[in-house]
Amino acid sequence: MSATGRMGPRTVPGLRLALLLLLVLGTPKSGVQGEEGLDFPEYDGVDRVINVNAKNYKNVFKKYEVLALLYHEPPEDDKASQRQFEMEELILELAAQVLEDKGVGFGLVDSEKDAAVAKKLGLTEVDSVYVFKGDEVIEYDGEFSADTIVEFLLDVLEDPVELIEGERELQAFENIEDEIKLIGYFKSKDSEHYKAFEDAAEEFHPYIPFFATFDSKVAKKLTLKLNEIDFYEAFMEEPVTIPDKPNSEEEIVNFVEEHRRSTLRKLKPESMYETWADSVWMEMDDEEDLPSAEELEDWLEDVLEGEINTEDDDDDDDDDDDD
Repeated sequence: MSATGRMGPRTVPGLRLALLLLLVLGTPKSGVQGEEGLDFPEYDGVDRVINVNAKNYKNVFKKYEVLALLYHEPPEDDKASQRQFEMEELILELAAQVLEDKGVGFGLVDSEKDAAVAKKLGLTEVDSVYVFKGDEVIEYDGEFSADTIVEFLLDVLEDPVELIEGERELQAFENIEDEIKLIGYFKSKDSEHYKAFEDAAEEFHPYIPFFATFDSKVAKKLTLKLNEIDFYEAFMEEPVTIPDKPNSEEEIVNFVEEHRRSTLRKLKPESMYETWADSVWMEMDDEEDLPSAEELEDWLEDVLEGEINTEDDDDDDDDDDDD
């Protein structure tokens, strides 16, 4: 029996998935292009997404360097629910096909049939994708689309710390303005203080980029002293230095958690729901007149797609002031 057979991939006829592919993506050409330029091949009909259960989960985890699991409720019997679930499976199948050579696996965990496995793995939120890499578990907070999931997992595969070794990398670092970032200056990769920094980076990877340099010239341009770590907030030019260097992993993690406040951030498909969840909510008068969460989310998506001009809202406010 093949390894795939032992793992027990879920069975969905290739023809049905091919038809669903037409529904989701339209008439296929030579490939399917993601929103950010990723070229997706046509779905080849091979089942790669695995039903993860008590019998096979240990073997599944041994097989893949990175494993993405969709924790889901069993689909209801009506056609709409069945079709929705099959479309979600197809999205995972496309992502699995693209990342097959990268050592990335995909699986499904049923919240009822496989409740024991879910509990053992720490899966708590249904309809969420959990990504396992080594000892780290990352809950995916992005858009549920093949191209966005693939981009996110490619980031997960990267090292948690990016090294800055020259002017080009330094310029790229300085050009990152729309998200939190950290950079530290260390003696070498063998430094115990760098290892603490690297371990802390794994806690936030890939949502917060961590950078390091071993080059004294680069450190001088960044006004970094040895074993010093600077924390940059989004859209802030001047960093905050983490006090009491050299810092332990725990100190770095605690500092980031404390300062990881919801400031102005660029919405990205791979983290849009994390950004939304971290937003600060305030009590307001006339709450019954406020839009629901669903209406607000629809409005936000319309703004991102350019279907709503927010400047028109300002004009309306000006008119109200005149009244």
